[in-house]
Amino acid sequence: MNYRKTLLAASIITGLCVSGTLFAQDSDQASSSTSATSQSKLDQAKARQQAKTLGTVMVTGLRESQALSLDTKKDADSHVEVVSAVDIGKLPAKNVADTIAQLPGVNISDAAGSEGGFDEADRASLRGSAPSLTLTTVDGHNIGSGDWFITGGGGTRSVSYAMLPSEIVSQVVVHKTSEASLLEGGAAGTIDIITRKPLEFSKPFSAEASVGGVYSSLPGTTKPQFNGLVNWKNDDNTFGILAQGFYEVRELQRDGQEMLGYSYIPTGSAAATQLGLPNHASGSTGVFYPNLPGSVLFTQERKRKGGSIDLEWKPLDNLTFNLDGFYSHMDASDYNRNYMLRLRDRVPTSTLSNYTIDGNILTGATLAGAPGLSQGIYDMISRPGESESSQYFTLNADWQATRNLNFKFQLGTTKGTGNTPVQDIMEMDTGYGESSSYSMHGLNSPLGVSLGGNNGVYNPATVGLDWIFGDQGIHVVDKENWFTADGEYDFDDAGALSSLQFGIRDSRHTHDSLFAISQGPNWASAINFSPNSTLWPASTQSYTNPLASGLGSVWYWTPAQLAQLDATYANRASSGPASRFYPNDIYQMTETNKAAYLQVNFAGTNWSGNAGVRLVGTNEDIGYTAGSIQEPDNTGPYCNSPWYPCGTDGSGGWYWNFYKAHYTKALPSFNLKFNLNDDGSLLARFAASQTLTRQDYGQLAGFLTLSDPEVAGSMGAGLGPNPELKPLVSTNFDASLEWYFAPRGLLSASVYAMDLNNYYDYGTVTRTYLNSYLTFNQTNNPTGAPIYSQYLISQPVNVNGTLKGVELNWVQPIGEHFGTQVSYTYANGHSSGGTYLYNADGTFANNVAAGSRPLYGTSKSTANVSAFYEDKHWNARINYTYRSSFYDGMMPVQAGTLSNAVTGQSNTMPLLPYYQAGTGYLSLSAGYTLNDHVSFSFDAMNLNNPKLHYYVYGYQAGLGFGKAPEAFYQNGRQYYLSVNFKL
Repeated sequence: MNYRKTLLAASIITGLCVSGTLFAQDSDQASSSTSATSQSKLDQAKARQQAKTLGTVMVTGLRESQALSLDTKKDADSHVEVVSAVDIGKLPAKNVADTIAQLPGVNISDAAGSEGGFDEADRASLRGSAPSLTLTTVDGHNIGSGDWFITGGGGTRSVSYAMLPSEIVSQVVVHKTSEASLLEGGAAGTIDIITRKPLEFSKPFSAEASVGGVYSSLPGTTKPQFNGLVNWKNDDNTFGILAQGFYEVRELQRDGQEMLGYSYIPTGSAAATQLGLPNHASGSTGVFYPNLPGSVLFTQERKRKGGSIDLEWKPLDNLTFNLDGFYSHMDASDYNRNYMLRLRDRVPTSTLSNYTIDGNILTGATLAGAPGLSQGIYDMISRPGESESSQYFTLNADWQATRNLNFKFQLGTTKGTGNTPVQDIMEMDTGYGESSSYSMHGLNSPLGVSLGGNNGVYNPATVGLDWIFGDQGIHVVDKENWFTADGEYDFDDAGALSSLQFGIRDSRHTHDSLFAISQGPNWASAINFSPNSTLWPASTQSYTNPLASGLGSVWYWTPAQLAQLDATYANRASSGPASRFYPNDIYQMTETNKAAYLQVNFAGTNWSGNAGVRLVGTNEDIGYTAGSIQEPDNTGPYCNSPWYPCGTDGSGGWYWNFYKAHYTKALPSFNLKFNLNDDGSLLARFAASQTLTRQDYGQLAGFLTLSDPEVAGSMGAGLGPNPELKPLVSTNFDASLEWYFAPRGLLSASVYAMDLNNYYDYGTVTRTYLNSYLTFNQTNNPTGAPIYSQYLISQPVNVNGTLKGVELNWVQPIGEHFGTQVSYTYANGHSSGGTYLYNADGTFANNVAAGSRPLYGTSKSTANVSAFYEDKHWNARINYTYRSSFYDGMMPVQAGTLSNAVTGQSNTMPLLPYYQAGTGYLSLSAGYTLNDHVSFSFDAMNLNNPKLHYYVYGYQAGLGFGKAPEAFYQNGRQYYLSVNFKL
């Protein structure tokens, strides 16, 4: 680490020396040279002002907009990419993530973590890093974000772009190198979404509206889409009001197949004996099989609605106030059906035939049926009322105190929420007495699956209730309040010094989920866990899934029927003797952040740049729950959960544990730009910086789950967060060469390197905890004396990493009306310092070094190819984007029910390395302008109907198998048609 710091310091000092030398040279020049330097400073100031006020420049077409975007990129002192509002209007883009997908070095993902991909871009990241390492801001400030998906609400710092329609944007600036004046948080870079302002419009009154619909191919439905804008300002251009609104509905269907993890065949089981597997011993390799392959149908209606309002007032020529508010809410009720083969706990105990083993994976087998034995399991999960929201309000003041001194102040608040109020769930045992079979067909194809009988017809003789599960009342809140004060002093005659920027920022961020009900069966009702029940609805519907055709059509109950069943047979009590309050899924975090910065901007005859330092201080207060005291600062015990009952002697219960941390970091940055020829068309850029990203909330806070060993002296296991994770600090280097060979032409190449200190990956650590099983065993420990055991805990740990890459970009105008863009990014990233979670046979490993592993979110190759045409009336653009496979993190897997007779642990691995395979996306936009007031637009997304493919990689966790299929999804195509009006 000392080497990294020294290298960065040397780079910045060298840059400052270069600028100082040039400054000295400029001071010794003749008056003509001094005039050239002054002119360069004026040009730089003009360029900075242009970058700040791009929205005031009127552009009337894609070609003009593209030229303006390239001019803004060219004039910037740091390495940026820019997309303007007219670009957005004529790209295949339905949210801001779609908008920036065309830019070099930008990666887009269609899901957060292991929830599986959908048909809309959801997260954005830069240069082969995870989305959490890219900071997304709106007008320079944070925006609170939520996630409707219940397993996605546990706390990532990345922003859900599904909440940000592209129509709100004036421009998007992607900062690939850091500056002291930029908000900290983006180790890989910052994406700043700049919104429209009332006084930037050219006319006193403007109105725009887009009315249309979207057709989704899989559900076969058409839903309405509306966006509108009204802007008014007075003739003096001193007061204006801008109001925008949007109402967008879309129906989604996702066909899929999921394995839900893998298990190993336990020693001593019937299957192990039949297959002749050896006893588990050190160094031996187990045989693994998919848990629950089957047929998944996910349906959802997404209703995105909201708007923004902006009031701008300029009471004096040197003073402007701006009040800005934005709100976006998405209703996202959904229904997930998963009809599965019950391999997880049936393979070890079944008689297998027609089985095949390849690479230590049981790639196919037939499981014999038996009377009274279920070979299938069926989850019907309806989530009415799921939603997410984002909002912010800011009050801004811009004061030109003197001709040279400017101040900006901002007071703001933002809030994001993710909500799952109810889950109506019935988990049914199916296939009683039936045989089942499965067969793998390589990594890239769904499994062939079969479960006897006619699965499309409900037969009460072969269906029984297994369980009712699922969290209720989940409300995740992400909130921040802040104040910023920024100043800039422009030098008149200071040689190469152009201006001095300085500022402070104070914020308080909270992220919490404080309530959860884990429902279960209502034992007081006449519930029937056996087949032949007369309690279940007889009327059903059915679906077919091309990704699991071997099962044929599958029956299901409607969401209304599920709601009625759970109202009768589920226990959702939040208090009292039957309470299902579940402290495992609650947590809270508070961060207070203070920052101050100083940045010097400089310019010479053919060069410009900046250097500065940002000082950041953070206090963290992390609250997590556990069944025992883990931190000196704690509250409890609480006795309101059946999972942690309190004894009459005061023992038991659960506790809030609070871990407190403080850290301060100085983050230096340096950017330098050279004009390499007389006309300024050939540029070279160099940058070095240190950046900081705080760890994801879900890695810092959450519940510690322990599996107690039942024999004294044995080792237990656990899974939990790590509040002691340190923030990631990245030392970044960037160099680029840019040739602007035409007004709309660019050829550029960039190289970059990131040295990641305190990155995170999963590993195992040994900890000592209270053994609840042995301590509260009245028979063997009647006094209740505390008994402690050692546990192997799987948790995120700090590791180191490196990320290096190359970016290539070619923007080519062809004649007056045509143009193309081709970009390619290569990224190579690895982490080191983690430990394996498992031994090769599937048992838990004990601090075994893992060596080199990939970084989260790193696709080695990302490519984008687009072509467009535009004339006075017609415009069209086609775009293809591809990103290669990437590591998406550790996928949590529900533990199995069968324990290994030797180790006493479940034979299901609770975490598996999870990858998304390489995928390409084809999109198209077209438009016709009838006159100055009416135009038509057409957008087609996912034209190639991409199949999203996910796989697990056992070797990466220490297991004895390589890549194995985990999930397959298809979302179909989406077609948007709208009529646009403008006054």
